[in-house]
Amino acid sequence: MPRGIFLKKMPPCTMLAMSASELKAQWTLYNPSMSPARRRSKSSSPALPSYDEAAALVAAYAARLARLRPGSRSSGPDGPCTERVPLDQALGRVFAEPLLADADQPPFARSTRDGFACRAAEVSSHRHLAVAGSTRAGQTSSAPLPRGSAWEIMTGASVPAGADAVVMLEHVEETGAPSARAIRLLPPRTIRKGENIVARGAQARKGDNLLPAGSLIGAAQIALAGSCGCATLNVFLKPRVAILSTGDELVPIRSSPGPSQIRNSSSAMLAALVSVAGGSPWVLPIARDTDKSLDAALARAASADLLLITGGVSAGKFDLVEPALARAGARFHFTGVRIQPGKPLVFGEMPRRSTNPVQNENGTKCTIFGLPGNPVSSAVTFLLFAAPVVAALAGKRDRGPRFALARLTEDVKTKTGLTRFLPAACTFSGTVPEVALVTWQGSGDLAAMARANCFLVVPEDSDRLRAGSTVRILLP
Repeated sequence: MPRGIFLKKMPPCTMLAMSASELKAQWTLYNPSMSPARRRSKSSSPALPSYDEAAALVAAYAARLARLRPGSRSSGPDGPCTERVPLDQALGRVFAEPLLADADQPPFARSTRDGFACRAAEVSSHRHLAVAGSTRAGQTSSAPLPRGSAWEIMTGASVPAGADAVVMLEHVEETGAPSARAIRLLPPRTIRKGENIVARGAQARKGDNLLPAGSLIGAAQIALAGSCGCATLNVFLKPRVAILSTGDELVPIRSSPGPSQIRNSSSAMLAALVSVAGGSPWVLPIARDTDKSLDAALARAASADLLLITGGVSAGKFDLVEPALARAGARFHFTGVRIQPGKPLVFGEMPRRSTNPVQNENGTKCTIFGLPGNPVSSAVTFLLFAAPVVAALAGKRDRGPRFALARLTEDVKTKTGLTRFLPAACTFSGTVPEVALVTWQGSGDLAAMARANCFLVVPEDSDRLRAGSTVRILLP
């Protein structure tokens, strides 16, 4: 069994500021004669990192992967790392190069209101101004604005030369026949230069960097790219994430479970989480609790950029995943974290078998996360630890995990010693988000997790959270 590692005690803020190489220098070797499962079986868990320590290690690892990402090059030494996709298929992808403005934005001085373009000083004198013309969106005014005049204008239309403000339609009175209209600003209202006008180039100048590489593409980013004339976008390839569920008790979803069997729902859940994080899920057949089955499954999974294994990572007689990983040449960064659910989490790397990696370091490493088999544990550990690494491999600048603050609506009592992430429901309809625990029957309770929309975070040193207090929640 390769020797695992754990972190020397240090403040989380210090760890977050350190590079991966500096973190590595602080790691202390485990006792090589003690197996990871045996280490976790000790009730005091002296060697296990806290959540903050483990999260900082993973964050540094993800940051290193992001720095090694090939960037905007069209191909790396082992094959293409980016691709061009049509704009209408770019949702959820990641920019592989900056989005540049192809012209000033807006390309002309634009009215933000229906009303009358004018000179602020003239209209604020409250005298009548003759209406010299009219422009709607898509038209260009035929002449500059004459002195002592106003110009009827629609929202989005180009402001005529000479005008320095737009007065809103409802703030003026109109007089005269249709062929000789005039307007007057209703006293005592006045208007300032630039009011209700977006100047040319106010949003961006031609060639400006509008969005950096690594930005996630959502609806707003698609609209912005479209305004720049981008019919296709250069995006990072999605990392291939293998999902391997283990256990003799599992059967495929379409099968009818026999006595003491359950359907393999965790793989489907993890595939959805991987897609949201920016990866391309690859669900492998269920591996059975034998060395032969696990070895064959790991050999196949080694072509992925990242491997998620569920089950077989605890301290039981048939928890065979860590020995199988050791036979595959894996190196463990940690083999347990002081959290609940998810304490037996395994994080490491194993040799990669591929000719076209998204990952780097010459494509020789496949990142491994061994997740506990129960679905709530799998979801929590994925969100906290695996999702940031998937996001880094996908090229994202913002990698998570995502936390928010909410007001607790009822007391929560628990025990100290572990950072807990408990299924909860948060309402966002009021002025302040409010959260309460969802009744659950442990980390195998899928129904409770489906009713939840977040996880309440209980700090390691807290045995009680009081109603009305501000708490942290983990968002999916």
